[in-house]
Amino acid sequence: MQNELFNHIHIVLVGTTHPGNIGAAARAMKTMGLHRLELVATHVFPSAEATARASGADDILASAGRHESLDTALAEFTLVLATSGRARNIDWPVYSPEQAMALAIEQAGLGNRIAVVFGRESSGLSNAELELCHGVIRIPANPDFPSLNLAAAVQILSYEFCKQVRQQQESTGPVPDSRVTPADVAHMDRFYRELQACMEEVGYYDPEKPRLLMRRLKRLFNRARLDRNEYNILMGVLTAARKMARRDS
Repeated sequence: MQNELFNHIHIVLVGTTHPGNIGAAARAMKTMGLHRLELVATHVFPSAEATARASGADDILASAGRHESLDTALAEFTLVLATSGRARNIDWPVYSPEQAMALAIEQAGLGNRIAVVFGRESSGLSNAELELCHGVIRIPANPDFPSLNLAAAVQILSYEFCKQVRQQQESTGPVPDSRVTPADVAHMDRFYRELQACMEEVGYYDPEKPRLLMRRLKRLFNRARLDRNEYNILMGVLTAARKMARRDS
């Protein structure tokens, strides 16, 4: 299946314990036309078991990106959606699979890079990892047994992406308008460091008693999805505020 949209979506597996799940996820991707796989802090890889479970999708395993941490893996992505079934102290924006893949296709059509992140088999993603993401995908499941196998979850979202791309190709709907390039994860990481430093200097943030302030602010700005112009404006505001605070101290 040849379509430029498929080049912009990456499946990211974090801390996968069982190599067979990596192979099964690669197979699930390939059956739906996806081919970009990123592996973060993988326990055992390469692996003969992963290759066997891939069942012909070993080309995806061979070209998979390898990363030590999620923040480095996501540095150049402008839309990051995490899969999670756990309740959190602070709710992140939540999307159904249909909503999430519609957003992914819209952003792929604009030439942006999209990551769909899957956590560890036993514990999912940490709060710190979730803070790198713009939203959470919840796959409807039996409330009495909601835990999905990793490859099954990858299959569901890969299918939804493929289905909607095909529907778009068959329709005559308008192509999304172009927009300013969104700020990627690396830009937002610099912004959050500068924001925290600024708040400390003006006396609004106490690092000894952080509470949930930075997490709430990250949720706010991740939901807003700043573009590069908005990012530059806010960075300029923070720089000016810090200069003023130092002058008055």
